[in-house]
Amino acid sequence: MTSKNQSTLAVSTVIFALRPDEASGLMTLWLPLVRRIREPHLGQWALPGGWLPGDEELAAAASRTLRETTGLAPKYLEQLYTFGDLGRSPGNRVVSVVYWALVQSDEAALAAVGENVQWFPADRLPELAFDHNRIVDYALWRLRTKVEYSRIAHAFLGETFTLAQLRDVHEAVLQKPLDPANFRRTVEASGTVVDTGQHLAGARHRPPRLYRYNDSSRLADQGPLGPSIG
Repeated sequence: MTSKNQSTLAVSTVIFALRPDEASGLMTLWLPLVRRIREPHLGQWALPGGWLPGDEELAAAASRTLRETTGLAPKYLEQLYTFGDLGRSPGNRVVSVVYWALVQSDEAALAAVGENVQWFPADRLPELAFDHNRIVDYALWRLRTKVEYSRIAHAFLGETFTLAQLRDVHEAVLQKPLDPANFRRTVEASGTVVDTGQHLAGARHRPPRLYRYNDSSRLADQGPLGPSIG
């Protein structure tokens, strides 16, 4: 595709969704991987992606390659980082612009799972092609950092949610239990959520209150992951 000593541009995407751990049943982060059907790294798992044509916008290429490989079409994609170390790919240098997205479980269920597309727990990945383990590690670090100060957890939730559901997301992302009372106090004091005055339907005994994110709240990051892309 390129002559010797030239660089090639590619796009890859990291998609995180919350799913129950098969052993513990607790919610944890999963991501879809695709099996490579050509060399290099024939047969190894890799992030969804592909080459960047000269006439296609970055975000459009990320959306297209994700749709073609997994069937997923997230509402928002955000540019994560650019990986271009020498030697990350055999042959000519390949510079990968990586996007990421968070999807809810119903959206994740639309993935075209099969022999060459599978979901994997983010903390128990096999050895991936190229430097894709490093890319996933970086995406996990970014997510765990952002969940502490932004509304990024909203991407895993519906428009309304209980504080217990919000805490479940934080615990899954951070991989540690959080004290319910302390979490409630911290969230309510932050001003980032608003009590809707409604309660969770179908709950027995004392139904929990439903909250939504405060659109007028000024945060360090306005997440969930955009909508600005490109």
